[in-house]
Amino acid sequence: MRPVRVYDKFELPSDKAELHRRAVRLEWWTLGFFTVTIVLVALVLGQSQALKAAWVEDILSMTPPLAFLIAARFRDRAPNKEHPYGYHRSVGIGFLAAALALLGLGGYILVDSVVRLIARERVPIGMTELFGVTMWLGWPMIAVLTATMIPAVVLGHKKLKLARQLHDKVLLADAGMNRADWMTAGAAVLGVVGIGAGLWWADAVAACLISADIVRDGVRTTKAAVADLMDTRPRTVDGEPHPLGDQLTAMAMDEPWVADAWIRLREEGHVFVGELLVVPTADADDLVHRVAALGDRLRAADWRMHDLAVAPVPAIQPAE
Repeated sequence: MRPVRVYDKFELPSDKAELHRRAVRLEWWTLGFFTVTIVLVALVLGQSQALKAAWVEDILSMTPPLAFLIAARFRDRAPNKEHPYGYHRSVGIGFLAAALALLGLGGYILVDSVVRLIARERVPIGMTELFGVTMWLGWPMIAVLTATMIPAVVLGHKKLKLARQLHDKVLLADAGMNRADWMTAGAAVLGVVGIGAGLWWADAVAACLISADIVRDGVRTTKAAVADLMDTRPRTVDGEPHPLGDQLTAMAMDEPWVADAWIRLREEGHVFVGELLVVPTADADDLVHRVAALGDRLRAADWRMHDLAVAPVPAIQPAE
């Protein structure tokens, strides 16, 4: 029986490592896309409240990809004496940063838009000259917003798929931000068209609808991020209770020398850690080797199961 390694470094399986490299490349593309978008929207910003909402959102949309890339630099560093559990929590911190960016963005736009709507501010969209041609500024606004919607949809779809495959909630929050991006752009287009049609309130109403949806997503995501840091029961990226704990308990109960078993897991970024208590049968012998073999088997059952301490106990009192 091999000795148990202390301070074991976590490595993704080869297929997951390739997916993670793809996610890193996708986030670099995202940063480049938003850099260009921020410049383009700033050039046609004018006084539109909905367009301002879209511009501020584009700026804050840089937070989730930055959080992901920073966490990627730390998450798989080997544990040491100062950090005996490793650096997996960097992913959870990145998830919280992305969630707070989403919540703060929505709250800021919502308050600002409601104030302007109550004040009955009429936003003028004047004329501009482009390549020697004088035109209504609303047309360049609509063109820029429409052009930015398609990349946001594509990026969000790709990130959502990778988030589920990698159990990566930072990517999930980023996909939610991209969804908010194209929704914001679409609503801003409607606001600009409304102003052109003489509906002074269309711009502010569009911004309110955008921000209300963003706030809803931000609240949900922030709650999930805080819950992860509070060591709640592991959940999938879609928010459902993760079945791995029940699966591992069933595997332990399949051992002929195990009379009862109870498991406790928590999330640390991409991976799960926890403890398994087992009640040996009366005739079980060589417990040290049996417990070690069971631990190896359960850790090998799923790539997310990084660290599991198996301990034999005389009896288990169920939680009330």
